[in-house]
Amino acid sequence: MLEPVPGEPAAVADCDGERTLVVADYHAGLEVALRYDGVELRSAAGDRRQHLLGLLDSTAVDRVVFLGDLANAIGTPSREERRELTTLLGAVSERVPVTVVKGNHDGDVEAWASESERANAIDVTPTSGTRLGDVGFVHGHTWPASGVASADVVCMGHEHPTIRLEDEVGGARAERVWLRGPLVPDPFVERFSTTTDDGDGTGDPPTVTGELVVCPAFNDRLGGTWTNAGQGFLAPFLPEGMPEAEAYLLDGTRLGPYQRV
Repeated sequence: MLEPVPGEPAAVADCDGERTLVVADYHAGLEVALRYDGVELRSAAGDRRQHLLGLLDSTAVDRVVFLGDLANAIGTPSREERRELTTLLGAVSERVPVTVVKGNHDGDVEAWASESERANAIDVTPTSGTRLGDVGFVHGHTWPASGVASADVVCMGHEHPTIRLEDEVGGARAERVWLRGPLVPDPFVERFSTTTDDGDGTGDPPTVTGELVVCPAFNDRLGGTWTNAGQGFLAPFLPEGMPEAEAYLLDGTRLGPYQRV
């Protein structure tokens, strides 16, 4: 139902027969923010866009889902960031429809998505996410809607999951990883039993029996949650909602339980 693209920070999901490319944490305009912090890096806007367009060609998908934090600026994007965003959305939506799941960095997403020449091909979801067939999509900084949490597979971003690997002489490196594990219903049942906000207007508590996939960040210049180095998760439903999960490198190598890598 959802399979990572080998060697890439992206996956293809089968959403009722529609092949969907799933990309998390694109963070367009990251270099602008880094400059404010005194870090000078050449903009990788063109490289990021071509990387994504290349994936569209190689995977032959029918849709792209940006799994939150398509933008980097939490507030109003700078002129440079807005240009990257509108150019990207125009190039992608010219080929396939686009779904943008709203993340915590996407505060004005509806406004700049409307600036695309093909705005009618771009759908922006609430922060509680959306569901396409049996696959639920949410960024992860808020609780998913009841219908999203009830999906067979729930995909989220936000965490930028990273594993710290050490060699026998003390050298270390960070690697982006996928996390996959069964969802535990208790936190979601408790959440929706104590609030009237179920995120999708149904008023129904979720029936949680599926799998959670925490996707790596597409942008390779981001930091992340070092899942095997004692750093806590950012999502309000983790780790309680997924106490056990396997970690996988981008090339598909299974590392085992993420806490014990």
